[in-house]
Amino acid sequence: MENTFGEKKLHIQWFPGHMTKARRMMEANLKLVDVVVELLDARIPRSSANPMLQQLIGSKQKIVVLNKTDMADPDQTRAWLTWLKKKNFTALEVDCQKGRGVKALVTAIQKAGEPTLEKWRKKGVRNRSIRVMIVGIPNVGKSTLINRLLGRNKTVTQNKPGVTRGPQWVILGKGLELLDTPGVLWPKFDNPETGFCLAVTGAIREEVFDQEIAVHILVQRLMKRYPQELCANYKIELTTEDTVETVEEKIALSRGWLQAGGVADKNKTIQMVLRDFKSGKLGAFTLEIAPKTGGEQ
Repeated sequence: MENTFGEKKLHIQWFPGHMTKARRMMEANLKLVDVVVELLDARIPRSSANPMLQQLIGSKQKIVVLNKTDMADPDQTRAWLTWLKKKNFTALEVDCQKGRGVKALVTAIQKAGEPTLEKWRKKGVRNRSIRVMIVGIPNVGKSTLINRLLGRNKTVTQNKPGVTRGPQWVILGKGLELLDTPGVLWPKFDNPETGFCLAVTGAIREEVFDQEIAVHILVQRLMKRYPQELCANYKIELTTEDTVETVEEKIALSRGWLQAGGVADKNKTIQMVLRDFKSGKLGAFTLEIAPKTGGEQ
């Protein structure tokens, strides 16, 4: 199916039963914490935000963190941070793989938890720690961030979406305790755009979406927004007559991936482009443009 601009749509419905359990667990554990950190993918800040979270946390302090900034367009990351701050969110960026921004996050957590500690001090409790929970969709980097906060590889990172663990308390340092919980995805995607963004960034298992349609949309977006980077990475040239199909064929030819009769190997191309984008090898791209300051987009 295509929209009015000729771009295909990716329809996905995926909500494994274990994620229902994880969401219920998160709801139960939220009452135990003072500060909630929502970890988002900087390439898709809107689609990686859980629409149920704000209702679940109520009046608790919340910090929004953009991760995977090394894979995202830096100009768009700055624009998203500006927009989030104008919406009165405490917002930061981190690169969990390299540890950049982690110290600033600890400072932000301490500041956000101070009002709660003050309430406890008025009740005569002096040694109360700030209790924090980090939440996010699968494969957004929660375990890697927790490892960085701990300063050692105590929790096991998983690179496959949908792999969950039970909750665990870990000590981040003096006065800080972390309740770790599995990533949570919502029951359905009302907007095919959300499904597409989650699919190509690795939050959804590849078996449950049409990879050919996903890569078709992705290549079309890159042709429009990042044509120079696309050409440089795959050593191809674009012309005004190019379509998504001809560009995919050029990519296959540049890699020498031909089937019998000299036909481009479409399946190999699809797999490679998807893998390259997920890993950041293809370049630093942001799929969701930040809303213009002062209004919604």
